[in-house]
Amino acid sequence: MANQRQSSFRRILVSKILLLSVPVLLIGEIVAYQKARYSLLETARQNLTASAVLKGEKIADAIAALKANLLTATQTQVIQSGTLTQKEEFINQLAQQQARQIECIQLVDSNSDQISASTCGEEPLNQSNPDFSSNRLEVKVLLPSNFNTTGNRDEQSKLKLLLSAPVYDRVGQWRYNLVFKSALLREKIKNKPGLLTGSTVVIAENGIILAHPIASRIGSNIAQHIDASRLQMIVRNAIAGKQDTLHLFFDKQGEELLAGYTAIDSPIIQGKQQKWVILAVTGLDNALYDLGQIKLILVVLTVGLIAASVLASLYLARCLALPVEELRDYALNLHSYHSTVPVPHNLKIREFNQLAQALDQMLERLKAWAEEVEIAWKEAKNANQSKSQFLAATSHELRNPLHIIINCIRLVRDDLCDNREEELEFLKRADETAIHLLGIINELLDISKIEAGKLSVSLEPVDLQKLLKEVINLQSVNIQQKGLQLNIPQQMSELILVNADPAKLKQVLINIIGNATKFTDEGSITITTEIQQIDSKSQVIVSVQDTGVGIDPTQQQKLFRPFVMVDDGSTRKFGGTGLGLAISRNLIELMGGRITLESRGINQGTTVSIILPLIDTRQETTENEDNGKVGELNSVNQKPELSTDLCSVQQVCHPG
Repeated sequence: MANQRQSSFRRILVSKILLLSVPVLLIGEIVAYQKARYSLLETARQNLTASAVLKGEKIADAIAALKANLLTATQTQVIQSGTLTQKEEFINQLAQQQARQIECIQLVDSNSDQISASTCGEEPLNQSNPDFSSNRLEVKVLLPSNFNTTGNRDEQSKLKLLLSAPVYDRVGQWRYNLVFKSALLREKIKNKPGLLTGSTVVIAENGIILAHPIASRIGSNIAQHIDASRLQMIVRNAIAGKQDTLHLFFDKQGEELLAGYTAIDSPIIQGKQQKWVILAVTGLDNALYDLGQIKLILVVLTVGLIAASVLASLYLARCLALPVEELRDYALNLHSYHSTVPVPHNLKIREFNQLAQALDQMLERLKAWAEEVEIAWKEAKNANQSKSQFLAATSHELRNPLHIIINCIRLVRDDLCDNREEELEFLKRADETAIHLLGIINELLDISKIEAGKLSVSLEPVDLQKLLKEVINLQSVNIQQKGLQLNIPQQMSELILVNADPAKLKQVLINIIGNATKFTDEGSITITTEIQQIDSKSQVIVSVQDTGVGIDPTQQQKLFRPFVMVDDGSTRKFGGTGLGLAISRNLIELMGGRITLESRGINQGTTVSIILPLIDTRQETTENEDNGKVGELNSVNQKPELSTDLCSVQQVCHPG
């Protein structure tokens, strides 16, 4: 039965149609919203940039006017030669006339630095900088550390300047310094939404904030703030002459700000001409204030379109759900009665008719796949069992050589041998057993590399005949010791070059010939080389045929599987790990060849063939080189470099 929590096809279909249509509507809304947002931001950027330029001009004009007023005041007759009472009245009148920009005026004696006249008390304005008073016009910015910070916050956020100019008497003697304390940027922080003039921030070229709506930030360096990199970028761009806008933050908890900027010449002259960077800053929400109304319109429009989409989805779902419900009934009946019921063919939609037919075909395939899975599971189970058997056999193969090595060494160590020759015999036996044990371990390491996919070969042109001769020289002693015949027919005189790893190919040949020797108690071993042409490609076949114990045809494929050995009493007595052929097959395949094994049955011998592609060098080598190679191979065939008690490779070797 259907789960009550499951949704019906019609409901799912409606939801899917809506899921397709609603994103389209939302994407349209997002695109329109982003377009409106971009337009508003672009307008805000332009306004803020223009506002920054205007603010910079106003500041420059105001400072220029203050300088002009200061210089004019120093040239008046009252200041130069009047009495102190007249001078005090003059500066009071001047302070009242310039009350909007000048907060305080002081007349300071140039010799004693005493205040001769003041409009703001007896505390010197320039007490924080004794060198400020000089016989030239100077301008200084007052930072919070230079004045009382306990006053009104709006007062503290102004750009406060000290301007000083020398006053000379009629005979040209420097008598006084006239000092103006000015406060620019008297604007208050505007909270009116949508206003894009922005608050004023002034930053010196060295990064010191000279004016800021928040008084606590005046005097700090932009490097101390969270968005120091962008502030430094603004300073660099403004000094370079750019006028633009940039998004920034002053602290982690603060809102995102939009700032237009420009630069003006600093009124403070200290060697090289410096710049002041003027910023018009406003919050991003303020710049996008009108975006709320646009968003409301888009939401209303989207809701209406979604309602229309729902009605259309309900109609389409009804038309599409009917064929699906018929297919559902077909599937339920098939499950309930465990038998094949007629496939619906009266569906009005061609694709659903095809789906019904495909459903029947799928059931047939599932049955076939179920059988394949069951077979694969059985094979995996058998492989796991074979691996366990392999581990048990391998542990036996490892344990026996170790016991022999330990016993031989202990006999020599405990001085239990009768003479030196017996000691050497035990040491020789331990050495031979250790080499045998090393071979077993090497096979285990090679098969581990094969399973890990890390076994690799280094391919290069190899003279197959020369390599085969070396292997025969190594194995012929073992063959003679077992009293076997070694048959090597007349080999070809031409050069046989294959692209192979010489060490790995030699390992494979030693393994194949060694197996033939190990599993053959009487008879012969025949090694042949043959070149064949297949599909216009040349390949060489090296065959090793023995008259040994043979292999049951049903068991032959197992020999090329790692961890799998033929479980036969006639072969288990020879020992070994059973990994030789598995390793050899992987090595030959890495060299681009293949290896095969054939046997007619038990005690009927075995033939192992190695097939490798040839390298065609007939067009690349000169005639002299070809003749040299042929002569070398002929000499090898006539007089192989075997030990003195071995026969020629061209003949049939007999025991003894």
